[in-house]
Amino acid sequence: MIRTSLAALILAGLAAAPAVAEQDQIQVGAAIGPEVGSAAPDVSLVRPDGTEVSLDALTGTNGVAISFVRSLDWCPYCQKQAAELEAANAPLEAAGWPLVLVSYDDTETLADFAAKKELTYTLASDPDSAAIMAFGLLNEDMPKGSKYWGVPHPAIVFVDADGTVAAVLREEGYKDRPPVEVVTQTAIDLNEAAGS
Repeated sequence: MIRTSLAALILAGLAAAPAVAEQDQIQVGAAIGPEVGSAAPDVSLVRPDGTEVSLDALTGTNGVAISFVRSLDWCPYCQKQAAELEAANAPLEAAGWPLVLVSYDDTETLADFAAKKELTYTLASDPDSAAIMAFGLLNEDMPKGSKYWGVPHPAIVFVDADGTVAAVLREEGYKDRPPVEVVTQTAIDLNEAAGS
């Protein structure tokens, strides 16, 4: 089941949020990840070409949708989600919420995967998992020193143009991911709630 912090949107008086929250597969409340309404951390990521980029530079007119995944190298669920999110790219871009996928993978892995799957949205490396930790998504069940240390609990975090966490979508386990329709509808609902 999807865990989402849309309850905070409702409590904040954002009238459009209930349209997303009414869907059967959504549950309100999340124990993992940033709190809706909190300031997003100021993080830097690395593009597949090796250039460093700030979260602010990736933000569109209304914000940015950040999909945190475990690995595009060895996680089949992440690979499937990354490919499926291509369908969300154009609607999110049109809504002013560019899509960014973040993993601890190296830039070469990201570049190879993007080319193989013909992805048109931004992939970014978080090589030391600093952004993953800053967003409160680090999976601490992974043993330190293993190749799995540093992976996040998969989640999609919407950060608005003011740098505030506007919504968090995540599933109970790592095998299921928020459907593309829920991701795009969240951006639409956030825009309607903000009057944009």
